[in-house]
Amino acid sequence: MTGSGTFLRRLARTQRFTLGAPRDFRVASDGSRVLFLRSADGYDRQHDLWSLDLTSGREVKIVDAERLHSGDENLPDEERARRERSRETGGGVVRYSVDSTCETAAFTLSGRLFTVDVATGAISEYATAQGAVVDPRLNPQGTHLAYACGGALRVIALDSGVDVELVSESDPNVSWGVAEFIAAEEMGRSAGYWWSPDGRFLLAQRSDDSAVPRWTIADPAQPERDARTVPYPAAGSRNVAVSLALVGLDGTVIPVRSGDWEYLVAAHWSEGGPPLISVQSRDQRRVDVHAVDTRDGSTTVLHSETDPNWVELASGVPAWTADGRLVWIAASDGAHRLVIDGKPVTEPRVQVRSVLHVGTEVLFCASEDDPTQIHVYRTEGDSVLRVSTSDGVHIGAGTAGTTVLSSWGLDHSGPRVAVLGPGRTEVPVGSYPEEPGMEPNLAVHVVGERELRTALLLPTGYREQDGPLPVLLDPYGGPHAQRVLCSRNAFLSAQWFADQGFAVVIADGRGTPGRGPDWEKEVAGDLAGVTLADQVDALHALAAERPELDTGRVAIRGWSYGGYLAALAVLRRPEVFHAAVAGAPVVDWSLYDTHYTERYLGHPEREAEAYRRNSLLDDAKRLSRPLLIVHGLADDNVFVAHALRLSSALLAAGRQHTFLPLAGATHMTPQDEDVAENLLCMQVDWLRRELGVT
Repeated sequence: MTGSGTFLRRLARTQRFTLGAPRDFRVASDGSRVLFLRSADGYDRQHDLWSLDLTSGREVKIVDAERLHSGDENLPDEERARRERSRETGGGVVRYSVDSTCETAAFTLSGRLFTVDVATGAISEYATAQGAVVDPRLNPQGTHLAYACGGALRVIALDSGVDVELVSESDPNVSWGVAEFIAAEEMGRSAGYWWSPDGRFLLAQRSDDSAVPRWTIADPAQPERDARTVPYPAAGSRNVAVSLALVGLDGTVIPVRSGDWEYLVAAHWSEGGPPLISVQSRDQRRVDVHAVDTRDGSTTVLHSETDPNWVELASGVPAWTADGRLVWIAASDGAHRLVIDGKPVTEPRVQVRSVLHVGTEVLFCASEDDPTQIHVYRTEGDSVLRVSTSDGVHIGAGTAGTTVLSSWGLDHSGPRVAVLGPGRTEVPVGSYPEEPGMEPNLAVHVVGERELRTALLLPTGYREQDGPLPVLLDPYGGPHAQRVLCSRNAFLSAQWFADQGFAVVIADGRGTPGRGPDWEKEVAGDLAGVTLADQVDALHALAAERPELDTGRVAIRGWSYGGYLAALAVLRRPEVFHAAVAGAPVVDWSLYDTHYTERYLGHPEREAEAYRRNSLLDDAKRLSRPLLIVHGLADDNVFVAHALRLSSALLAAGRQHTFLPLAGATHMTPQDEDVAENLLCMQVDWLRRELGVT
């Protein structure tokens, strides 16, 4: 091992230096207070619920998770699955809901259900139906609390504590009120029901997974334990059948009749108008926005978006403004543009990423000319104003009138957090992440004919006379994720690798967000060819500018799509890449889920050649470079079958390779400090050996 474990252990223990930072903000409707979650410091996993009085600036801890529940958490399987989908690694209170005034909050701890009176701190625990409590949500008035349990949707009257079942079915394959795997993993939708503004009805999702293939996850390291079987909609197979109903507190159930669609993308219910739903076709080339008639469940199409490749989804829309105008994000003039009442309100040079809140005005995130920066904006009548002012990556929450701004930059570690708004004195929010003790030796370049945003990290204290360095590419490289961002925290792990004696290169190619719909859709039908070409082009263009790069010693590492890209690199471009570490790689796209895979490659029955061309299996016989495959045996997103099939194909072809299985690990990188530290150290030692680095 390298002996550099101190930083790696702190990286794991601080959950990548995120613990101690405030998150998950809720703003009271009158703008008087902000609620948020935060752990005590940069090493504490237990998150508590806090209240910030915006008049006095005083913070008060209103839920102390450790005092309510000490010891290890006993999480129900449903909650573990939800946290895996959201990549949640913290403990304590990790999710909560509030009424519209932020006077009451609801949360769970180890499956137990609680509410807290924000003003007094008085906590109440509620007896619930036998089974796991999933996704408890208060109605806007704070009088009733709904939750999913055992396939049913239930509600508790808070004044009496009476718990009743609103809707359920005897079929074990049918559940109510829970987002299915595809919604949570690929569409960013975690909710399975939505309260009406008057708090008397819910728009509830019904899910039937009886036709979805069952896949098995076993733990070979614990052979005495039963295997777990999960419904997994692999490309070309049947999805969960999702429908909707209006469910009243009096037991009324009105089915929603909204035509023929495959995916429920989003729902919205506010005082601005009737319930809204957006639905998507199986081929993802059409998204329709429906208004739901609450009297009979009929729907009216208000807006349709089509695209010859796919309609890109964005969070926070559709929605009504307070005065009843429809808010949407549309692709036009080469940009993702904010549209209100049919009129684009952002310029084509602004790439809208998500809508954060819709009220009288709209709060949203976007990038302008520099995709490495993300800013927060608000509408003001017909104008758009930028809320964030400094260079960096800014995340917003709250409303356009009371905005919580979390800001990352290259000149500081961790987020700086403050509450601000028109005519409001800025109120800071305490943020206490651990200091990494590391400053990235970073240069961001724009290289090649496609102006690829590319980061180069060199060892701390490196001098040109030290000579050229072996190169390590460290990409994600696939759709929906960026690595090159104007944030110091984004480069901490990469700097550690650089300090082990590498020139680390990170490039965002075609398909990554922030550069518009045309850029994103250049990967259509050819994930492998396009994304690999951009990594090669970035490497060569950067090497032409920077003599520090030794292109005779080039390695590549990555996880998930980055793992796919790493294996692809040594299989198809061995003249460029001399070694690869492929973590949790997608190997055969027919084994990955419907919504992600079919968006880019189409249906496997009609596009068999695209699936073959983008698979790694036919390339196994070509391997001529060292390849280390790493995969978690408990992965329920990219199943370990991917790595096993690649290893089998390599063995059948007589190709040397190394396979490292991680017992008990999911798709998230290992959280155990020893495993996390040694996994990275082992990769460095393996790369040095295979590249001949002394």
